[in-house]
Amino acid sequence: MAQTDEFGEELADFVRRVAELKAARSVPSGDLPTVLDAAIFELDHVADRLWPWYERLTASGPVGGTSSAAQEHQLLKTVFQTLPLPVVLVDRETVVRRLNQAATAFTGVRSGYATGRPLSGFLAHADRGAFRSQTAAVARGEGDRSLNVHLQQRPSFPVRATLTQLRPGSGEPRNTVLVVLQPAGHRMPTVEPLRPLPNLTETTRHADLMDLVDTMTTALLTAPVGAALDRAARVLHGRFADWVIADTTNPGLARSTVLAPSEEGAKLLAAQDPATCPLVVTAARGGTPALQIRPADPAAFGHDGSGAPVLVKADVTSLLTVPLAPPEGPVKGVLTLFRSGARLAFSMAEAQAMDMMSRHLALAMETRAP
Repeated sequence: MAQTDEFGEELADFVRRVAELKAARSVPSGDLPTVLDAAIFELDHVADRLWPWYERLTASGPVGGTSSAAQEHQLLKTVFQTLPLPVVLVDRETVVRRLNQAATAFTGVRSGYATGRPLSGFLAHADRGAFRSQTAAVARGEGDRSLNVHLQQRPSFPVRATLTQLRPGSGEPRNTVLVVLQPAGHRMPTVEPLRPLPNLTETTRHADLMDLVDTMTTALLTAPVGAALDRAARVLHGRFADWVIADTTNPGLARSTVLAPSEEGAKLLAAQDPATCPLVVTAARGGTPALQIRPADPAAFGHDGSGAPVLVKADVTSLLTVPLAPPEGPVKGVLTLFRSGARLAFSMAEAQAMDMMSRHLALAMETRAP
């Protein structure tokens, strides 16, 4: 019981120090590196002393039943959630076990969505391999380390990821890796509490979507013979997607239209054989639409003429691939849309609207065929 009381006192002191660090975020910017060093020291204290101590207490079954251990466990979870630095617990494959409120605000990814998904999937494609490799090395016990990475939603903003090993508890078969995220410069991240999006924002997005559907309908009804697909692509480009790639299926897969942020990008994809794009082939054969957020497979849309994966080269953060098929009949084409950089990912509502527009487009292609 004395060991439990001592642990409780040590943990209470730690909570007080964390509260002081949290309040210190308002100090002048020149003093922030000192605050950051102190915060990292406190994280080391958790990893090296408090966590193993807690594991010993729970393994030995403290006097007084399990209620005391449960209280200490809850206290540790509270400390983790209220740390002022963005902190994530991952396994050796970078799969997120838990992330605190600061990490949720810093990455823009909610805890419920991130848990169970690889943290590497939220990084820029170029950083994923290195991050997975370094995480695995730390989990194997090869020492702490850090590296610069970039969040896929903010590719121009370098992030310093510091990795340290946590020894497993009695119920954990493998080591856990503690990841601390911070800007690569000396400025501490500003952590704001999550707030639900106001209804006005959702209403505005819905109105924009309905306006897009109306514009698309008008474009299809007035399109010249044989120009429905190209007309639809131009409606979608810019206002709805950064990249629009249209392929036809008669008699075989052929690239029809490419609209990109630059002429150079459009030329590269215009020369690509759509038969080398797994997403296009799947949609053309099975008529199955696809919505991907932070695509995990960089080769899902094939490679450009230089051999680089298209999704990496275009910095794709979300994509929509929809088959162009009338209610009854074969697939007439495939439309693929990319959003890149910091632009909001495609939503389910947008995907549903695009599915409806694709059927209208397929009918227009059928009735207005040359």
